[in-house]
Amino acid sequence: MPEPLLQVKNLVKYFPIKGGLFSREVGRVHAVDGVSFDINAGETLGLVGESGCGKSTTGRCILRLIEPTSGEVWFGAKNVTTLDKRSLRALRKEMQIIFQDPYASLNPRMTVGSIVGEALIIHKLAKTRREREARVVQLLETVGLAPDHLRRYPHEFSGGQRQRIGIARALAVSPKLIIADEPVSALDVSIQAQVINLLEDLQKQFGLTYLFIAHDLSVVEHVSTRVAVMYLGKIVELAPAKELYTNPRHPYTEALLSAVPIPDPTVKRKRLLLEGEVPSPINPPSGCRFHTRCPIRVPSCSENEQYLKEIAPGHWVACQVRA
Repeated sequence: MPEPLLQVKNLVKYFPIKGGLFSREVGRVHAVDGVSFDINAGETLGLVGESGCGKSTTGRCILRLIEPTSGEVWFGAKNVTTLDKRSLRALRKEMQIIFQDPYASLNPRMTVGSIVGEALIIHKLAKTRREREARVVQLLETVGLAPDHLRRYPHEFSGGQRQRIGIARALAVSPKLIIADEPVSALDVSIQAQVINLLEDLQKQFGLTYLFIAHDLSVVEHVSTRVAVMYLGKIVELAPAKELYTNPRHPYTEALLSAVPIPDPTVKRKRLLLEGEVPSPINPPSGCRFHTRCPIRVPSCSENEQYLKEIAPGHWVACQVRA
């Protein structure tokens, strides 16, 4: 087996909560709590879960846009978490991100040419202005935009076009890994398919590797090689995409899949409704994080913390009842 392109080992991120007269730490938000996974070169790992479970924080900690509390992130032979600023900047050529909101992620005062070409200046990838503009035009055409768009400003574009600009910006430095942080959730459904098809075409063309973060399981099914399901800061199931969708083992995964709409009205499927609210990440439950809402829980679920166990080749589940 080849070495994974990206290895995440026991990644933890706690956000301090400060209060009182001297702004002392009075609590912590357990946003990411011991997450581990690998991504092989050329594959797409889908990271799914409901809002607030720590998906986006995981992606940003990998790139060190947010500093992790503990854990390790290995990109090839380099430990990203221990790199100094200069080494990290050099590594940013290899790892890029596509942000969720195409309206907030582009500077409204900069032209498209400046937005896409900024990375070429920072990493000294274009010697002259003419060379830089030629590269920007090439990138815009690659993502389906016209060459004359480089003189325009972000407000002149639709949401789908803005996301294409964000994709072009990520491609500018020829990265190996792209973290796509819910790249289609802010777009119309008709535009979502176009952007997903574009991402798949770019993966084939440039040999890209994706960490695809989303809360929509129907989107992830079509783009992912493997899927990791996250709940309250922890990964509860990890499996090849086809295996996960046909044979989900964790009750939380079953509940998520039962909520995915089926376009055929003649197909009837039992909806698995979860009881109660999602617990607060400030004070997560003891034992298995999911036990407060789990329909198959046993008394020991509240006492024993669950870790991923391999129940079939490549299929990992954190559940003592099913594993």
